[in-house]
Amino acid sequence: QIFAAGDIATMVNHPRPKAGVFAVRQGKPLFENLQRFLLGKSLKPFQPQKQYLSLIGTGDERAIATRGAFTLPPHKLLWRWKDYIDRKFMDRFNKLPEMSPKKEKSPILDSQPSNSTMRCAGCGSKIGGAVLEKVLHRIRLEFPYREKRDDIIIGLDAPDDAAVVQVPNGQVMVQSIDYFRSLIDDPYIFGQIASNHCLSDIFAMGAQPQSALAIATIPYGTTAKIEETLYQLLSGAVKILNQAQAPLIGGHTTGGTELGFGLSCNGLAIPENLLRKTGMEPGQALILTKALGTGTLFAANMRHEAKGRWIDGAVESMLLSNQAAASCLIENGATACTDITGFGLLGHLMEMVKASKVNVELQIDAVPVLTGARETIAAGIISSLHPENLTAASYVQNLQAIENHPSYLLLFDPQTSGGLLASVPQDKANSCVSALQALEYKDSCVIGSVTSEVEASKPLKIISHLK
Repeated sequence: QIFAAGDIATMVNHPRPKAGVFAVRQGKPLFENLQRFLLGKSLKPFQPQKQYLSLIGTGDERAIATRGAFTLPPHKLLWRWKDYIDRKFMDRFNKLPEMSPKKEKSPILDSQPSNSTMRCAGCGSKIGGAVLEKVLHRIRLEFPYREKRDDIIIGLDAPDDAAVVQVPNGQVMVQSIDYFRSLIDDPYIFGQIASNHCLSDIFAMGAQPQSALAIATIPYGTTAKIEETLYQLLSGAVKILNQAQAPLIGGHTTGGTELGFGLSCNGLAIPENLLRKTGMEPGQALILTKALGTGTLFAANMRHEAKGRWIDGAVESMLLSNQAAASCLIENGATACTDITGFGLLGHLMEMVKASKVNVELQIDAVPVLTGARETIAAGIISSLHPENLTAASYVQNLQAIENHPSYLLLFDPQTSGGLLASVPQDKANSCVSALQALEYKDSCVIGSVTSEVEASKPLKIISHLK
């Protein structure tokens, strides 16, 4: 009951050289016989070919051809033939088929009793208490929250049915929640990215984080695998939360088919210091703190069409917290702010424009873009939310003049852990950008201005100096 193919296998009755030409021919019958064995069917015999063609490059754009006792001397035509065959083979790995939302049925899995893969719903889908207790014990030991907080009355250190927090006199509580499936294989990195994303709403409102509740979906697996995945996920989250001085005080876990994570975040603010989307004023400058492009880059990554360094750059951007940027914007007189997430730059900008009843000029040439994003968007690779975000184009005055710009479609690209967009006094814009860049927000720049206080059906004008 041992199945083998390629260089690890030797057929006693049909000895053949250890050559790839035999290995690739053995793959299909191996797959078929594995299926047959699992389904209890008889196996099919296999006999390898006796002769094969070899095309050997000589390093000078010529090649030698051999088949059995027949040989052709080095020639350019033989090289072209070999090059054509090699490229055609490699294209099978580069030009992958489109992803289908429907999963193909497996004759093997479908033959199994339905109750063998049944997963309970409701509270039966929760992660076991023993696993959760072990993970939280490890988290407390390795990521202790050192500052004693009198406003956290009941948290993780005193298990109860709910957490209890106190709101200081003269302050208001700002609450936000976000949750999404993982866009990266590493749960530790994903925990950090998701936590930055969730906290950004608090920062954009001009509030200081106070505490957070977590919600996590852990993929089905063995108890040890579930425990380690949950530990890695919460380790990443708690690292970011502790840096933001917002301890994790509770949460909920469940099993599922895909890794997912989110936070319900609490923040505290003095009411008159809140940053609102209604706060844009004519004459102000618009500042964006991070580059665009995470949506299209990770859509390309799912298709295996993104370069590793492009994804590394996007992850680096998503791991950068917006906390210091929010403080810097407030210090430089920002009156309105929002974080750029799922609706894209134009969608979130239009929320501010409509709420403030102003007109805006956007300098599209100045909008920062992550490395590789223009290439993937030009190749037609977009996020699944992108088409709906395109409806914001109806607010653009000069759409026909700008829609062919290489960065135009990136204005609608959904962002994960994106930057902050704020309006600041024009006379403080340059010093604000310099301060942001000194805080490691290297892509921060002025991308436009608030032009007038008027209610219009098309309040957005996009300007470009490219020809």
